Amino acid sequence: MPDDRAPTRIQKRNRAAILEAALDVFSAQGFRGATVDQIANAAGLSKPNLLYYFPSKEAMHNALLSRLLDTWLDPLRDLDADGDPLEELLAYVHRKLQMSRDFPRESRLFANEIVQGAPRIHTALSTDLKHLVDDKAALIQHWIDLGQIARVHPYHLIFSIWSLTQHYADFDVQVRAVLGSEDPFEGAPEFIDAMYRRLLAP
Repeated sequence: MPDDRAPTRIQKRNRAAILEAALDVFSAQGFRGATVDQIANAAGLSKPNLLYYFPSKEAMHNALLSRLLDTWLDPLRDLDADGDPLEELLAYVHRKLQMSRDFPRESRLFANEIVQGAPRIHTALSTDLKHLVDDKAALIQHWIDLGQIARVHPYHLIFSIWSLTQHYADFDVQVRAVLGSEDPFEGAPEFIDAMYRRLLAP
């Protein structure tokens, strides 16, 4: 915003509309393919009006990514050290799958950023994300050492959960082309639950 005054209702509405439009465009076109004109058109605003709120497409992209990273890490944060290990891990799998169903554009935005080398969030990946994953991997290893879940590689377990669940968002077009009229999120939870339950059962 150009000054420190509290935004008006219209300004809040326009800012939200811009970020919603930017999410649509960035998730479909990637950062490099997206333009300010495309985002302005999608938001129903003139380009000068959009630039009043965000001076560049980088500013819009950064705003989306900073909001997204916290959302993306929340399901892993919720892994409870005091819960039943197998059920905690299965609940994490289901939370990640639910995110792919509810936030497909956000998932593709994140994937596009990673594919490009994470130029805008690399620091966060090597600090916030790494510290959280290290902490949860140590928890998983603790459960393994106690014999509460099967002996697996904690980090690769987390990677596999990410890749399997996010596939349904990032490759949505391919999944739906293969399944036809079947909703992928009807069959996926049961299949994924059974697979990880067999893998992790002690």
